Amino acid sequence: MEAADAGENPVEDDGSAASQFEGPSGRRGARMLAAHDRRERENRALFARLAEDGDPRARDALIQRFLPLARSLALRYRRSQEPLDDLLQVASLGLIKAIDGFDAEREIAFASYAAPTILGEIKRYFRDRTWAVRVPSQLQELVLRVERTARDLADELRRQPTVGEIVAVVGASEEAVLEALQAGGAYRAVSLDEPRAGADENVVTLGESIGVNDHGFARVDGRETFAALLGIVTAREREVLRMRFEHDMAQAEIGAAIGISQMHVSRIIRRAIARLHQATSPVHCD
Repeated sequence: MEAADAGENPVEDDGSAASQFEGPSGRRGARMLAAHDRRERENRALFARLAEDGDPRARDALIQRFLPLARSLALRYRRSQEPLDDLLQVASLGLIKAIDGFDAEREIAFASYAAPTILGEIKRYFRDRTWAVRVPSQLQELVLRVERTARDLADELRRQPTVGEIVAVVGASEEAVLEALQAGGAYRAVSLDEPRAGADENVVTLGESIGVNDHGFARVDGRETFAALLGIVTAREREVLRMRFEHDMAQAEIGAAIGISQMHVSRIIRRAIARLHQATSPVHCD
């Protein structure tokens, strides 16, 4: 390589850390790297104190240092139906388990060890505590991924994403994504005591708006059949039958009402019932 002209004195890049952090942005990066290294040394020191004598102050300090990590992971799995405070508590519990189980002598950053532990606790919470209807754990995890992807895409696209767009991001088949979207409806059951949407000041619950069995429908066919059969009896017989079986009047009361004897009323009823019975009896063919 030829030497530089006009008295230039270029700095030779020897690949050292100092040459990599020349300039304002490089100095800022160097300060960030130094701060990161210092924080890692402090974390190692706290873990050493915790391992040696179980210092509760060191444990509390580590929890406070890594709570932002637990919060960020909890936010990734936030659902509109699930209180954020509950997720934060579950993620914090996972963080504490990670702190208690971390071996500081291993050459691994604590955050790399803690993240899977915290995520496992959150997924276990969704699997065991929040689903109203049990579905396979693999499908539960896919539901969470699909819903999180759908939210992210909706924010990015300013509209609801299509199934194909979700499939492209999640990497599952279209059938699996559709199954996950449908299974999401089994996440939480709605109480029948919950007020119905759009109800006015006279609050109506969901339970009150659900139809019930109306036993009157079972009598419709009988009523219609009986109404048709009444055409084969006389007007007087229909009136006597109505007073006896509809108004539950005694035979003596019926006789007094139409001006005949009780015995005559009894004969009218027997004759009318016999005619109705004959009309409803099956026809026997020889």
